[in-house]
Amino acid sequence: MSKLARVSIPQAIAYRGGQPMTAWLLHRLAGIGIVLFVGMHVFAGFILYAIPGGTANTVANALTEFYEARPMQIFVLFAVLYHGLNGLRIVVLDMWPSLHRYHREAMWVQWAVFLPLFLIPAFLIAIGAKVG
Repeated sequence: MSKLARVSIPQAIAYRGGQPMTAWLLHRLAGIGIVLFVGMHVFAGFILYAIPGGTANTVANALTEFYEARPMQIFVLFAVLYHGLNGLRIVVLDMWPSLHRYHREAMWVQWAVFLPLFLIPAFLIAIGAKVG
């Protein structure tokens, strides 16, 4: 029989995962965000074209305005870039198991690639710059 742990609730739910746990959590949140965005986009398109007129158009237009808003565009940019680069890091480490001892360095390389690829377009989206 095991003894009951003498731990308070804040101690029990305290985050102790470090960088690998943060990468895992962000990867999952980014994936869920992508699924929700694509689902919302498909649902709005379905409502707009499958159900003619009235309330359906209002709902579809509201959904479209929501996912076309700048904060949502910045979130989708973050989610797609982070999820893709983190997935690429995971694939590389899985393909070459001898590189697992460098997983922390691989995370730093991932962030070094991710930050400029995210921050520059996010800034341009935030200020409303038109490129091209």
